[in-house]
Amino acid sequence: MDNVQYKRQHACACIAIISFIPNLEPIWKNVEMFLKKLFIIALIFIACVKPSTKCGQAFRMALSSEPPTLDWNLATDSVSFRVISQLMEGLARYDDKLNPVPAIAEKWDVSKDGKTYIYYLRKNVRWSDGLPVTSQDFLFSWKRLLDPKTGAEYAYFLYDIVNAEEYNSGKVKDFSSVGVKALGQRVIQVRLKKPAVYFPYVMTFMVTFPMREDIVERFGDRWTEPGNIVTNGPFLLMEWRHDYKLVLKVNPLYYGKKPGFEEVRMFVVPEPTTALTLYETGDLDVVGLSSVAMPRFRNHPDYRKVTQLRGYYYGFNTGRKPFDDARVRAAFSLAIDRAELPRILNGGEIPATSWIPDGMFGHNPKIGLSFNPDKARSLLARAGYPAGKGFPRVTAAFNSESHENKLVAENLQEQWKRNLGIHVELDSQEWKVYLKALKTDPPQLFRLGWGADFPDPDNFMAIFTSNSGNNHSRWGNPRFDKLIARAAAEPDRIKRLEMYNESQKILVEKDVPMIPLFFSASNLLVKQCVKGLDLNPMDIMYLKDAHYAN
Repeated sequence: MDNVQYKRQHACACIAIISFIPNLEPIWKNVEMFLKKLFIIALIFIACVKPSTKCGQAFRMALSSEPPTLDWNLATDSVSFRVISQLMEGLARYDDKLNPVPAIAEKWDVSKDGKTYIYYLRKNVRWSDGLPVTSQDFLFSWKRLLDPKTGAEYAYFLYDIVNAEEYNSGKVKDFSSVGVKALGQRVIQVRLKKPAVYFPYVMTFMVTFPMREDIVERFGDRWTEPGNIVTNGPFLLMEWRHDYKLVLKVNPLYYGKKPGFEEVRMFVVPEPTTALTLYETGDLDVVGLSSVAMPRFRNHPDYRKVTQLRGYYYGFNTGRKPFDDARVRAAFSLAIDRAELPRILNGGEIPATSWIPDGMFGHNPKIGLSFNPDKARSLLARAGYPAGKGFPRVTAAFNSESHENKLVAENLQEQWKRNLGIHVELDSQEWKVYLKALKTDPPQLFRLGWGADFPDPDNFMAIFTSNSGNNHSRWGNPRFDKLIARAAAEPDRIKRLEMYNESQKILVEKDVPMIPLFFSASNLLVKQCVKGLDLNPMDIMYLKDAHYAN
């Protein structure tokens, strides 16, 4: 048994064994209480131990949940992306300044009108089974991404391409009408409907990565399992013990520089306190810090903080009462003192009333509904609920993997009670269950975050357009959609900024289908023997660039 698994399980195992001994029911409650207290004391003792500085044979890290999928056409979450980004590469990747640079594409050309891109693939890129990566592998992936039967939430990423949206909606049946074409085994032509200033960034994102048609057809739903999956990145998926760990090893056929780690072990550890304990006992090389742990480690030599291009928000299901009324939604936003959130989270969060994050073009902190409980109560009264009287039962849902989510939910619950006289019930759900609910029947109120898929405001604003698979609010506004489309094609930064200012006001001041709360920071501990692990505002971790110090 792995050391990590043992340390997670041994205390629980002791309690479980005793609980099955017969005829001890009269005294079991006292024994159980004693053992639980003993276990807590042990954890406190471990927490007081100075973090181990040693590094092992393999790089070890924690995942906050089981990856929902390793199918890069279907993945939408950061956990899946963390794994996929080690296994796969696309046409481009980011440099240390978040500029798109060649990856599988050796180079690309852009026409003068900005509507045609030609990508040239490297000659020496191979799949892990030895076959070359070809133009057809990209075309198959993009066709599958856009196929309505696939149901990919990120299909809209390719909507700038001629007839891509029409094919995804079923209006166009023939994929050959879509503006992508192989001009040879290693040359791809992409035709856009209009110029898109951010398009080079799109090709860095996982949903656009190439895919092997023969593998998907041969193995069906199990094509991403070890032994079946075929990849082209720096690491190979060797083991996936669901809900426990994934093991990656160096891909000997990778075209680029050999990774510094021969092996990477990713352990599924939903509890932040457990992950921190594993770090302190030398069983993890990097770990995220929860708000509870921040005061203790803020000045530790292993501590690193990076402000993220990541927003945290609560959304409304605008198709369900009482949140079908924009006045009610605005009242809920106005009733929140966002300054309270960084104090309880303790992680360097930046309170936000607008949506485009700090550090990104288009950020405007003057936009949004600032804390104003009097105005909130006035709007609520005009909507028919004076002092909250007669307000129907409402529930706010959030995923349970993060302790911070619980802290935020409880704070909002208290603020809405204090400032509006409304009690909001809380519903904590496991991540997979939560994702399914968002797709099928979104809760009245729901928690979500959004981290930049590429560092351009279109990536944040386009998720709330009417045709976005990530818009779970059931809200749409034609003017908003038009502004986002125009801004995407506008090369003039001043005009583009004006469009984003207007569209943000629609989103967070006028229609209010969502409530921005704060922009996040990433707080981590990284063993000092780990070098080259660059952390960036997009929370991308390229493990191939890291290594242990000699």
